[in-house]
Amino acid sequence: MLEKKDIKKVFAITIIVGFLFGGFAGGSLGVLGGVYGESHIIPWFQDRFLGGTENAENDQANENKTQAVVEDSATIEAVKKVSPSVVSIIISKDLSKLYNSTGTNPFFPGFGFPFGFSFGSPAPTTPSEGGKPGEGNKQEIGGGTGFIISEDGLILTNKHVVSDKEAEYTVLTNDNQKYDAKVIATDQFLDIAVIKIEAKGLPTVELGDSDTIELGQTVIAIGNALGEYKNTVTKGVISGVGRRVVASDKSGGSEVIEEAIQTDAAINPGNSGGPLVNLAGQVIGINTAVSGEGQLIGFTIPINVAKQAIESVKTNGKIVRPWLGVRYILLDETIAKNNHIEVSYGALVVRGKVDTDLAIIPGSPADKAGLVENDIILEINGQKIDGEHPLANEIAKHKIGEEIELKVLSKGKEKMVKVSLEEFKE
Repeated sequence: MLEKKDIKKVFAITIIVGFLFGGFAGGSLGVLGGVYGESHIIPWFQDRFLGGTENAENDQANENKTQAVVEDSATIEAVKKVSPSVVSIIISKDLSKLYNSTGTNPFFPGFGFPFGFSFGSPAPTTPSEGGKPGEGNKQEIGGGTGFIISEDGLILTNKHVVSDKEAEYTVLTNDNQKYDAKVIATDQFLDIAVIKIEAKGLPTVELGDSDTIELGQTVIAIGNALGEYKNTVTKGVISGVGRRVVASDKSGGSEVIEEAIQTDAAINPGNSGGPLVNLAGQVIGINTAVSGEGQLIGFTIPINVAKQAIESVKTNGKIVRPWLGVRYILLDETIAKNNHIEVSYGALVVRGKVDTDLAIIPGSPADKAGLVENDIILEINGQKIDGEHPLANEIAKHKIGEEIELKVLSKGKEKMVKVSLEEFKE
């Protein structure tokens, strides 16, 4: 056992050695620091004695790589989940009906695209050299996309894809099976339609909730690009919500898309009617229109807006909707300021672009309730009408025969108006 004086000697020696080693280490690092500079000595020391910045950088790179792999994996899985339910729609028509009496192609009458937006369908092809008017042979003149919503062959697509009553439609499934398709229902308020093929046990999509989407959210578009490349996959983000778009086709027809979702996922001609999908593999929109002026500006119809129509077809065999019978624009601060309107929300009842597009449809529930042009519908049953709660969406939440109460600003005075909703009939 060490005595007290021996313990003191050992402690003193330990202190001396510690100072000597500390001084040597400090001096060495100081010299190295003077030679290499402060920015070099620390990484050099870390690399050799502490695991280094190189390992830290590698860890960061691996973390970034892991994040990328996770998102790529989610995208791949979402595509695998949805693709079997995505179909190509082939449009065929008698060549003799492609021409009018002057011998020109009526699909190209020279109409422009309002606001530069056109439907995401390829332009109808002109007849080949072998096809002449009057021969009665059929040719593919265009294409679109759809997705299966029931195992027995109901398919959702855009109305403008299947709007030609003289054309024939064929569905090509993901496993290359061809089916004749019949148009079951078209929606008078939305650019959607339901077609039917005779088949059983088909894979169906899962419908998501378009009300929960957020700006910057990753989305995937799948469609029959250019009417030729089926199940083409593009990826992007949600660029905007609540857009109001007027889109046209080559024949001069147009549709107003209310509350459209904007995305930079490439929506090519032929993608019309295809699904916009989230990373969970759920359909949140129906791809519809593209910009003819900008790049990567596409628009889709929110799937929640179409859900009632889907259920109506499954239940009634047709699309049954309640209607009010007004044409309107949603007010915002810009419109209100430019037109000296005292409120910056609500639905302003206005005429359409042509004389036949009246503000109030004669005989409609709105007409019976006494609404007139330039009235502003502020609320429905206490719900404020604005960008997040557009008039059409709020009407769609109610049933045929239900009485609703409107708060209306008419000639500067507010009033309450009761309206009994009716079924819309073509």
